[in-house]
Amino acid sequence: MRAMLNKYARSFFTSLFTPLATLLLKWRVSPDTVTVIGTVGVAGGALVFYPLGQLFWGTVFITLFVFSDVVDGIMARMQGRSSSWGSFLDSTLDRIADGALFAGVAVWFFLGGSNNAIALAALACLVLGMIVSYARAKAESLGFTANVGIAERAERLVSVLVVTGLTGLGLPEVVLLAVLVLLALASVITIVQRIMTVRVQAAAAT
Repeated sequence: MRAMLNKYARSFFTSLFTPLATLLLKWRVSPDTVTVIGTVGVAGGALVFYPLGQLFWGTVFITLFVFSDVVDGIMARMQGRSSSWGSFLDSTLDRIADGALFAGVAVWFFLGGSNNAIALAALACLVLGMIVSYARAKAESLGFTANVGIAERAERLVSVLVVTGLTGLGLPEVVLLAVLVLLALASVITIVQRIMTVRVQAAAAT
């Protein structure tokens, strides 16, 4: 079911952003430039708006740049330029954006927001999210595959952005805490799933 939803979501966003991608290519903007600008926008929004307590407007600002991840991919495909370099840059900058997002939430709730539970949950999501990504990258560097798990980046990103934004509009903070705790647990499960998947492949290879 999730694969089917992802398929339709990709098709929808590809159709939505293809005109923009075409225009940017016409202006001689490279996919790498879009990737960098998108990361700067997400990280800047998370580290400026969130620590000031502007959870709703911060989310609006970040969302404007989040879709650069879709646009740069469309541009690369239109140019026939899918490359190892592009994949590396995109993946590396995604980690920066994700880290800034959870760090911004943590900073606010450690300081002005005065909710240490949410801040600690955000830090847990930050660390565990990095491990989720590292587990896959390390597996692939060793010749294995580890693209399994229930806590993919898209789900984590959408969940925290939507609930953080709504918290800025008055949604009870306990909802944000619950979502962050669930994301952390999902990340732990994903890490275990990836470890076990690679373990099976490594055993079969010996």
